Formats: sequence, structure tokens, C-alpha cells
Amino acid sequence: MSRPASSAIAGLRIALVGAGMLATLVPASASASIAPRSVADGTVAPALSSADISLTRLETGLSDPVFTTSARDGTGRMFVVEKTGRILVRKDGVLLATPFLDIRGSVTTGNEQGLLGLAFHPSYATNRKFYVDYTNVNGNTVIREYRASTTNPDRVEAHSGRTILKVTQPYANHNGGMIAFGPGGYLYIGMGDGGSANDPGNRAQSVSTLLGKMLRIDVNGRTSTRAYRIPASNPYVGRTGLNEIWQRGLRNPWRFSFDRANGNLWIGDVGQGSYEEVNRATNTSTGPSRGANWGWRVMEGRRCHIPSSGCSTSGKKLPLSAYTHAANGRCAITGGYVYRGSAVPALKGYYVFGDFCSGEIFAIRAGSSYPATRITLAGAGSGRMISSFGESASGELYVVDLRGNLYLIGPR
Repeated sequence: MSRPASSAIAGLRIALVGAGMLATLVPASASASIAPRSVADGTVAPALSSADISLTRLETGLSDPVFTTSARDGTGRMFVVEKTGRILVRKDGVLLATPFLDIRGSVTTGNEQGLLGLAFHPSYATNRKFYVDYTNVNGNTVIREYRASTTNPDRVEAHSGRTILKVTQPYANHNGGMIAFGPGGYLYIGMGDGGSANDPGNRAQSVSTLLGKMLRIDVNGRTSTRAYRIPASNPYVGRTGLNEIWQRGLRNPWRFSFDRANGNLWIGDVGQGSYEEVNRATNTSTGPSRGANWGWRVMEGRRCHIPSSGCSTSGKKLPLSAYTHAANGRCAITGGYVYRGSAVPALKGYYVFGDFCSGEIFAIRAGSSYPATRITLAGAGSGRMISSFGESASGELYVVDLRGNLYLIGPR
């Protein structure tokens, strides 16, 4: 999730542990996306406001937390990913002292590197399999499978690790890191463009590299040469391009998610120096926006980038919403989730996301058309460094603060 040194998850290189406090959100205001005009989604004015929302701090003192998620196995547990190489279990409202997984000796944690992603298999309740995304001691991306213990479900089975995929990284930033199971039970992997600035290798547009892409693989089998299979419906199967590629033209899709109601894919793609973008890939019978090209490095947001003017938008899918760095020290989008929980009725059907540097939390209607009205749920100045959002088994949302805090979004 990156920007040159002063930015976004460049802040991940700093080991921060914050004390935090019980926080409630500041009054909301509707902010314009980068469009000539600011309108809602063409229906009615947004009903949601910060009067409906609160943030409650659940944990503090975590070591560079970057993600939280549920296994959806009926236990109600939440799992917290620490960039430093551990996964912790939060069970019955208590953070267990012994880690679920500890791979600190295998992980490089400088810059935007580290243990970055976690995804539980859709059949985890029976097969106990889960997957992690991390940068190894050589700085390259590794997708690895593990199994939970049969005798102690709060621990990983010893020696169960199996490497699924490795991707060489030319630089230490723009590693992506998010993995998630989507429609069809396939594993989606968000890959940044390889790093540096302005995608010097134009990797995001090239179909001969996995960098700058959304990948889609089948982990429920293997071949003689791969520890996974390629879904036959992937867009480059049988044509020029790497078969793992599902979408291209991404700079650093630090956090993405699937709407549990319809399978739509939502991507928060971190911009270069001016624009942050929200991408929505509508799910159809062939999957969410099969073969989409999100435009980077030709475009940043909805504007030409290289070249700075006169670029071609042909064949490119433009973001649903984008915002600039013009206010409140914004620097990098942190993608979130479409809220499908029950605790905050007014939030239902809104996509919730934030900015890493400003600590702001935003929402847009999931059914919006461009330009979608962005509602500010939490203003700047909180001191939060929003590294991720998380979703419980019941659809409630969490906020992960790199300074060491975990929050729950709930009713006011």
C-alpha cells in the first residue's frame, strides 16, 4: 500500500505501539469524489450519518497489526495478523497469549514487507486449511498453506506448511498482500506493481508478469508443475498472457474484499501521488469483471498519468470513486467491506473504507453509479493509522490501527 518514503504503508516500517482510547466518530460530512460535480447515486440523499456509528477499542499493544478476519467456522473467533510475523486468536473477547501461527523467522518486515494477508479456506471447518501472504527473507512474496491442529484448534499443526506460489519482487514496496476466497471457491491474490514509483517496468499493464495484477487460482488441486490449478475460465487461458492473471492495471491493491451478498469485488488501489481509487468489479456468471484492466500506469484514478494528457482509456475500467490528497494529510486508501451486519442498520449496504494517513473513515452506497457520494464517518485527527478493516462471521466490521489497536464499528 505505498507511496514514496513519507507515505502510506511506508509507515509500516516504523514499529509503533499506541495506547489509544475509547473513540466515537466525529460528525459526518459528504465529500466530493474527483468529479466535476458531487452528486449521490442518482436516487435519494444518503441516510447514513456518524450519529449512527461508534468505534469501540477492543485491543491495544498489538505489534504492527495489519489485518483481522474470521474463519467462519462457528466458533466466533477473530484472528489478528501482525506484520512482524504472528497471527493471534481473539476468543470469547480475550486475546490468547499463545499465537495461532508464528513465522517471524521466515519473514522480512522492512518497508512494506512482512506477514500481510490471511484467508481461511471456505471448508475450513472440516479441512482446517488456511493461507497466508508474506514476504520471505529474500523479500519475495510467498503464498503458503497451513492446517490448524486437530487437538488444539487455536494452534497450527506442526510441519503442516506447504508453499503454493512464490513471486519475485524487484523492490521492497508495492507487495500487495491481501488474499481472499471469492466466487467459485477460488483464491484471489492482490499483487502490487513491483514497487519503486510510477511502475518503471510498466508491469501492471504487461500480461507476462504477475505483478500489478489480481490473480485467481484453485488451491483444491495441483499439477505436475504447480501446487495449484488454473481455473479454466481465467481470461488468459489459451491466449497470450500468464494463466494466473484475473485482472491487470493495479498499482497496489493493499486491501480488497468480496460483498457477501452478491460476490462483487471491491478493491482499494493505492495511488501514486495525487489520487486514491475505489474499484468495484461486478460479479456475473463468469466471475467479478473477468479480465478487467484498471488502468495503471496509464491512469491514476480517472486522470491520465503516463502520459500526463491524451492517454487512451480504451479497454480500461475506471474507478467508481476516487479522492485526492488535497485535505487532511491523506495519502493512501485502505480498502474495506460492504457492511452486511445487523448491529448498525443504517450502515447496511454501504462500502466502508478509509485513509491510512489521515485516519478518516468513509462510506459510499454499494449500489452507486459514478460519481458516488463519499460520506465521512470519521474525521481526521484521531491519530489512527488505518492499516485494514476486518469482517466477522456475522458481517460486523472492525478497524485495524497500525499503532497497535483493534476497534469494532457499532451503533452509537
